[in-house]
Amino acid sequence: MSADSPSSTRLFLNDVAQTLVILAVIAAVLFTVTGVWPPMVAVESGSMEPHLERSDLVLITDEGRFAGPAADTNDVVTANASEGYGRIGGHGDVIVYKQPSRTDSPIIHRAVFHVEKGENWYGEANKSYVLGADSCSELRNCPAPHAGYITRGDNNDYYDQAHTIAPPVKPDWIRAKAQFHIPYLGSVRLELQKLAAGR
Repeated sequence: MSADSPSSTRLFLNDVAQTLVILAVIAAVLFTVTGVWPPMVAVESGSMEPHLERSDLVLITDEGRFAGPAADTNDVVTANASEGYGRIGGHGDVIVYKQPSRTDSPIIHRAVFHVEKGENWYGEANKSYVLGADSCSELRNCPAPHAGYITRGDNNDYYDQAHTIAPPVKPDWIRAKAQFHIPYLGSVRLELQKLAAGR
């Protein structure tokens, strides 16, 4: 090998550096477009079937980006106010939220309607999703303990707020909105999460 030819180690390090630069550029573009990091989440349960299935990879954006028609002051379009707008196979926005006391992964469910603090939301609720409650007094989180969103997984037969999942979702609990998904690609991410957790 002549003195002027690069060594195999040098070529390898050059390839690694170029790959890292490409990855950094891709990451920067994704962050610029979505406004959140990481810009994708993996679906961990079947609560949003058939529109999202376990192991789907979902591209998410900051809730203020790509707001649809009928968006409220928090840039969220609820299913009840969607006027034909929808994401992920249904009316309204699918939000990713995490209440401060939750230790598990964030929840990705559809925003159905908004309530104000003290509101009796039983009248606006679909009676199929209130777990048999016949009035506000029988319905968990009714009247609403604070302003927020009533949410539901598309595959669940109850609102999150009628169950023990969450009280009305405060706007500052919303981490992102789902824009579209890629089937099964999230399985790699879920397996890596299991490995990292030592399961």
